Amino acid sequence: MIAPADTAPLSERAPAKINLSLRVTGRRADGYHDLASLVAFAGTGDRLALFPGEALGLDMTGPRAGALAAEPDNLVLKAARELAERVPGLAAGRFRLDKRLPVASGIGGGSADAAAGLRLLARLNGIARDDPRLFEAALATGSDVPVCLYSRACVMTGRGEGLAPLTLPRFGAALVNPGVAVATAAVFRALALPPGTRLTDAARPGGFADRRAVLDFLAGAPNDLQPPAHALVPVLDTVEAALRATPEVRLVRMSGSGATMFALYDDCRAAARAAKMVARLHPDWWVKSTILG
Repeated sequence: MIAPADTAPLSERAPAKINLSLRVTGRRADGYHDLASLVAFAGTGDRLALFPGEALGLDMTGPRAGALAAEPDNLVLKAARELAERVPGLAAGRFRLDKRLPVASGIGGGSADAAAGLRLLARLNGIARDDPRLFEAALATGSDVPVCLYSRACVMTGRGEGLAPLTLPRFGAALVNPGVAVATAAVFRALALPPGTRLTDAARPGGFADRRAVLDFLAGAPNDLQPPAHALVPVLDTVEAALRATPEVRLVRMSGSGATMFALYDDCRAAARAAKMVARLHPDWWVKSTILG
């Protein structure tokens, strides 16, 4: 459905979420895994528009739209329904998603879209960004949606309910996805942690003076999901090798449960050169240079 010409749509960016580190600190009795993750956001992402006044719905465009289903379990619509349960008389409308990020790729594409939808509904309804109902709807939609709701660097803990914003120096980054979807549940199953397991708590930084401090922290804070993801998706070894071969690379790691990997550089120019190098060698991969912060 197309909105009437006199209806002004609202628009929000849905930036990619990057887990710079991801420690699994245990598994709750309810089956959820507790995490501690240093999260950053990229300069690239999807775009979501809201056409007020129409019936709740979702249209999709963009190069990755074909990989998603609009009904009934799209996270944008789920988030809208969760918020409507908490805000009587919530005004809504029809969303239009410009889908550019790979699907099921560990960079929070669906979660970022859902969070953008919540921000749009908050703007439409005059709901403050710190209204607890927004956070509650985000967490009910998915574990990564609360951090994407804020879309700023922070330490995320628990199953996503603990968020501590911090200052993070900017890095140039190359993001690479080999076109293989990774099921998050399968990666967590491979950890084989029984419910009720408690592991040693991970270090939680309060901030960083410079890029060197970030890299020093990350040297001792890996992504615990990377080994099982590599075992499930062996092409990640090839992606990692391709990024490690780029000049001026400072760190190569997987984000989330995969299969997107990222490489950090001191500036965007080095990241752009690296992305061109990888894309030239692997034209069938999704490759994007960006800024993280």
